[in-house]
This record gives sequence, structure tokens and C-alpha cells, in this order.
Amino acid sequence: MQFNRFRLNAASAVATLVLAAPVAWAVDPFTVRDIRIEGLQRVEPGTVFVSMPVQVGDTYNDDKGSAAIRSLFALGLFKDVRIEVNGDVLVVVVEERPTVGSVEFVGTKEFDKDVLVKSLRDVGLADGRPFDKAQLDRAEQELKRQYINRSLYAAQVVTTVTPIERNRVNLTFTVTEGAPAKISEIRLVGNKVFSESTLRGLFDLDTGGWMSWYTKSNRYSRAKLNADIETLRSYYLTRGYLEFKVDSTQVAIDPNKTDIGITINITEGERFVVSGVKLAGNYLGKDDEFKSLVSIRPGQAYNADEVAKTSKAFTDYFGNFGYAFARVEAVPEIDRVNNLVALTLQANPSRRAYVRKINVAGNTRTRDVVVRREFRQLESSWYDGDKIRRSRDRVDRLGYFGDVAVETQEVAGAPDQVDLTLNVTEKPTGSLSLGAGFSSGDGLGLSFGLRQENAFGSGNSLGIQINTSKINRVVVLSTTDPYFTEDGVSRTIDVYHKTSSPYQDQDYYKLITSGGSLRFGVPFTEIDTVFFGAGVEQTTIEEGTLLPQSYKDYVKEYGKTSIAFPLTAGWARDNRDSALAPTSGRYQRANAEWSFAGDARYLRATYQFQQYIPLTKQYTAAFNAEAGWGKSVGSRSYPVFKNFYGGGLGSVRGFEQGSLGPKDVSGTVVGGDRKLNVNMEVLAPFPGAGNDRSLRMYGFVDLGMVGGSDAGLAINTNASALRVSTGVGISWISPVGPLRLAIAKPIKKYDGDKIQTMQFQIGTSF
Repeated sequence: MQFNRFRLNAASAVATLVLAAPVAWAVDPFTVRDIRIEGLQRVEPGTVFVSMPVQVGDTYNDDKGSAAIRSLFALGLFKDVRIEVNGDVLVVVVEERPTVGSVEFVGTKEFDKDVLVKSLRDVGLADGRPFDKAQLDRAEQELKRQYINRSLYAAQVVTTVTPIERNRVNLTFTVTEGAPAKISEIRLVGNKVFSESTLRGLFDLDTGGWMSWYTKSNRYSRAKLNADIETLRSYYLTRGYLEFKVDSTQVAIDPNKTDIGITINITEGERFVVSGVKLAGNYLGKDDEFKSLVSIRPGQAYNADEVAKTSKAFTDYFGNFGYAFARVEAVPEIDRVNNLVALTLQANPSRRAYVRKINVAGNTRTRDVVVRREFRQLESSWYDGDKIRRSRDRVDRLGYFGDVAVETQEVAGAPDQVDLTLNVTEKPTGSLSLGAGFSSGDGLGLSFGLRQENAFGSGNSLGIQINTSKINRVVVLSTTDPYFTEDGVSRTIDVYHKTSSPYQDQDYYKLITSGGSLRFGVPFTEIDTVFFGAGVEQTTIEEGTLLPQSYKDYVKEYGKTSIAFPLTAGWARDNRDSALAPTSGRYQRANAEWSFAGDARYLRATYQFQQYIPLTKQYTAAFNAEAGWGKSVGSRSYPVFKNFYGGGLGSVRGFEQGSLGPKDVSGTVVGGDRKLNVNMEVLAPFPGAGNDRSLRMYGFVDLGMVGGSDAGLAINTNASALRVSTGVGISWISPVGPLRLAIAKPIKKYDGDKIQTMQFQIGTSF
């Protein structure tokens, strides 16, 4: 049998060049009768057959042999590839690359393992993938880059490759992290109008303080430095310094890679005043409407923020008419002799467009439908900037995502079409609420609540609230479907069982309340929702020692057990910029409850108002007011177990929770059918935390009172009088929810009041 052997061997980057050259051992063309593959371990034969440019029945020649080897090497699965010719049979001999068996990290303290594994996967190195030395080098550089981003410039990475059975390798990255490089000095050169300390106070980066272990503000980051430089630039440009510029930025690191010095050279320029504003270009015949959007005022110092605000208002307004590609440019005409600047707003609406497709990206847990149902912009509709903004805000207000942003992409070949991509970043939506208060007389009291606002990514919420204290036992189960109907009508179901007693002794009286309710919420506008529902509730008064006289009278009139069938109606409006840490906006909520049948018949209403006012970038003023009112219906008495109580967190801090209000002759607080609370706060940066908004301190003044028709039961006339307290506290957005610690001192109190100096709570704002 005639045997011709043609061997091509390539094991490096020069293989392609060798194969491209004329081959000494040429093979005469022939028809391939069969193809055999040798050397496969994990790679499927089909992968090789599909990649080869020659098949059974084709005519084989040297060019096809070279092309086949190049194709197989391009797969990245083989270290070596040979093609041998045995008569009219092709024999493909391959040597597979090792496969990564496992990736381990030693000495990593700064990062979680999952973060490092993901970063290596992004460069192509992961369990089960073919091992490539070039990828290993890229992986080491990626790890070093991750550490440099954390200001760990001295970090060293050593990789160990351990061969194991079945042509696999284990990779071990041993990291010596070293000490982080810290900023030892920040200098600004060229400033004359503003002091260096004032300008450095604008920066998030600093030279460190006693809270640097938490804020890490003294760790250098190029991204943070760029952000601080932009903050500096904005500071000057909003104060008239139109020609301000940063000449250079020098970052110097000492040889031991632990100390960094930053020098920023600036030129302030002159201060300019706006002399006039005019419009130019195509404004769709709506010049007057656009002029009403101009917030730049002649006679005032040039303000880049107002210029940007006006330009954005113009482009947004163009977007309302479908002009997604509108361009508005503010062209300055500078008079350096008189330090004046005239601005011309040049507009080009470009072309009208409609939205072809809307994509959602980043929702790894939340279902697409949960996001899409909040959209007001529809696919195959004209581009509407106002609807897109409202869609983005509605998705953000869900509270399921950390970041929400909309990107607009032009469609290739279709100048009148755009695609929208909503990029979201998932965040934990489970919340844990803990409450506690401490006093020398009553010790520590605790409550617990667990709520999942986005259960299983469905957008539905599930919650449980438990209080296991001896005087106030509570179990509440609730669930909310925000889209019970396609129109956005929500449905909430609550089931609860509560037991309360004023004292820990088992002989004292108790109130046992069980019930359930069904509520619906109907959205009337983007920020307004109206609620209505119905429920059933049973309350039992278990008599014991020190039963207040008002309770005795109620039992005598209606018996120990009362059943109520309340109808509820409510309204809520929320346009705060954040539900967790608001700095601006307003929140209002009103609720009415009417029990029209059963043993207990009454009207009960509450109203809450919150306002947040940004004083500066760092300081926020907050105001909260809440009022409650109750009244009996018909000839029946108002049920005493529906009374309001005051004192503690959410009311007047510094007084024990629920201790304010009318009292029985025995001194037991029985509450009243009227309530008023007012809370005023100023939030400021926590000392040493810089501009970090997740940790702040605040000062507050609280005032409140509880009274009403039963105030005559009080042992003195001061029981229903106004209480006032003041104090300071700490606000921290912790991993389990916002935590607030308050230290309060009553400044208006009366004999018999129960004082509670320190209180804290997780999961509430006021």
C-alpha cells in the first residue's frame, strides 16, 4: 500500500507564517475518503469536523491542509495540531490544552472571593475553561488592577500552576496585599479668590481622619480624583469664573508605595456677569414656550449649572415632541474689558424619531415584566422624553435597584428610530427592622420585623412583624401585589394577632386583638395613590388588676369582646428623591377608618406630612408632622382600645414609647382620641466622614401631645399637655436598613412622665 505522510506541526504564534510558506513535502491533490481524529479527551469530535474546511468527498490539497490547521488553532482548545495523510484518509492528530480544574486565592482580605472570580472570568480564566498562559498573564494584571483601584499599590501576585489528572491544572493566586497607599497631602496652587481649605472641603478625597477606617476617604482613586476635580470646576463655573481651568494634576507616590501626594494647579480667571440671553436656531415655532424655560438671569454672575439646566430643559422639551436627537448649544460672547458674557442658545432639533425597541439590562433577579409595567413610553410609539423620564422615575421608586439609567441608541440604517436600554443594578430588597429602648427602670425592650419587597423577583412584597416583649406581643403577616390588575391597582392582605398589657405581671389586664383586612390602591397620577378596603377585627379585654376605669365602663356597656367591621380609605403622595435617605421632596399620607357595624362603631383619621429641604450639599432640613383624630358614631362610646398614644421613636423622643397621654386614676396611660406630633431635624455630615451621606448626625426638636374627650380621667391636668424634647442622634444606612440612634433630653415635662434618654431603631426615618 502506498503511504504518503504529510506532517504539519505548529505550536507557537509563528505557525501561521510557516504554514503560509511553500511546503517541501507537498501532497498531490486527492479525494478524501475518510477523516479520523486522534488525541481528543474532552473536546467533542463534532467541534473538530465543523471547524475543518475540508470534508469527506472533497478534494484535498496543501492549501486546505494549512487552512484546516489554522481553523483548529483558532478554537483555542489545542496546544498542537498535525494532519497526516494515509492514502486517501486524513488523520487529524491534536493535543488538547489543559483545562482549569479550580481557581483558589490565598492571602486576599480586601476582596471577597466571588469578586475576584468574576474579574478573572471577564478575562477568560475560569473553572472548566482551557488553560492559556497568555490568559494567566492577563489574569495577574487584572488582579493587580483591582488592588490598585483600592489604593493597594504594593500588592504582589504570585501564581502557582499545579497539573492534576485528566489533563487539568489547578491555579492558586497567592496575594501579598501590603498596606494601602494613603493620601498624605493635597495641595491646590493658583487659587486666589477662595481659600485652599474651602476648596479642599469640596473633595471626597482627603488626608484622613478618625473615621477614615469607615469612609476610606484617604485612599487614592483616580476615579474619585476626577470626580473631585469636576466638583472643583463646577464650584468656580457656578460662581461666574467662566474661564476657570485646571492646568495640571500631579500624583506622586513614595518608593514604599504607601504615601501619595496630590498637587492640582489651577487658573481662576476673571468673574463674568451675564449681560443677556437670546435664542437662535429652530424652535419649532414655540419660541415663547422655550423662553419660559430659561433659568439664566441677566445681571447675575455666570452660572454653568443654570446654563446646563436650561440646555437640558430645552432638549427635554424637544423630546416631548419626538425629537430625540435635538442639540442645544450655549454659545458665549465674552467681553473681557467689562467682564460681561452674552449667551446665545443655538438649537437644532434634528429629526423626529420613534422608539423601535425597549431593552432591560442588569435585572438578574427581578423579572422583566416587573420593570416593563412601570414604563409609560411604549415600543413603536413616538419618542416622548417626558414619558421616558417618568418611566425611569417609576422604576427607581420601586426600590428594587441601586442605579437606574436610560440609554438611547440610534438604529443603524434607520435614522428615525431609536432603541432604549434601561440599565439597572439589583440591590437587596429584604429589610430587617429592629427596635429597642432602654431605661433604668424598665430595661431593654425589643421588636423584630422582616420584609421582602421583591419576593422571588415578582415585585410582590411579603412581610412579618413580631414583638415578643412581655407587655406587647404582636404577630402581623402581610402581602402586597402592586399590580393586582394590569392598570396598576394594588392589593394588600393583612392578618394579625396582638396582645398588650401595661405591666409584665400576668395578673394585670390584657387587650387581645385579632383580625384581617383587604385593601386596594388605585394610582390616580404618577405620585398620587388612593386606597380603600375593608376588614374585620375582634378585641377582647381580659380583666385583671389595675383595669382602668374607662375600660371597666366599656366592658359594662358592651361586654368583654367587641367586633368591628371597619371600612378604610386613604391617599398618599410621594415625590421624595429617595425613600431611604431623602434630601428633597415631600411625602403626604392620609387615612380614614369607619366602623359602621358591630359592637365598636367609630371614626378614626390620621394625616402625616414630611418635607425635606436641601440647605447645602452636606446639610438637610427635615420636617415631620402627624395628627390623629377619633370620634364615636351614634350613641356608642368611642372604643378605648382605639386611642392614640405618644412618646418615643416616631413621636416625642426622650419619653418612653407610648407613655404620653391621659391616665387613669391608677396612673395607667389609657391614651386619647386626639394626637399631634411635630419633629424638626437638621442632618449634617458625621465628624470625620467627609461627604459620606450613608453616615450622618442630626440634631432635633420634638413636640407632641395626646388628649381628647377622655382627658378628664387623668390624675392631673398636665397628662394631656404638650411635651417638648431636644437632642442629637446618628443616622446610618446599614446593611439591614437605616439605623437611627437618638439621645434626647425633655425640655418640657411633668411629674410622673417616664423618661427614656437613649433610643434606637432600624428601618424607619423619623
